[in-house]
Amino acid sequence: MSKAIGSSRATGNNRTAPLAGVRVVKRSIAIAGHRTSVSLEDAFWSELKRLAASSGRSLSALIGLIDAERGEANLSSAIRVYVLRRALQ
Repeated sequence: MSKAIGSSRATGNNRTAPLAGVRVVKRSIAIAGHRTSVSLEDAFWSELKRLAASSGRSLSALIGLIDAERGEANLSSAIRVYVLRRALQ
């Protein structure tokens, strides 16, 4: 399940212009046998799916690994940091 939360950003001239990958999408994911909702920007979902596939894991399995290592961090934030760190490697 996915639901768009926002999709545009105001510019200096009061026009609304889409910024690729900024739309926030909320998805329901099963982690360790329970369902939870995660809100991420399209760009993060796309890269997370690519990282999962390249590691031979399902999206849920990769999110489960991130969840297990996140400590007290918010899950969405932990996912963004994971994706960013992988992109910078």
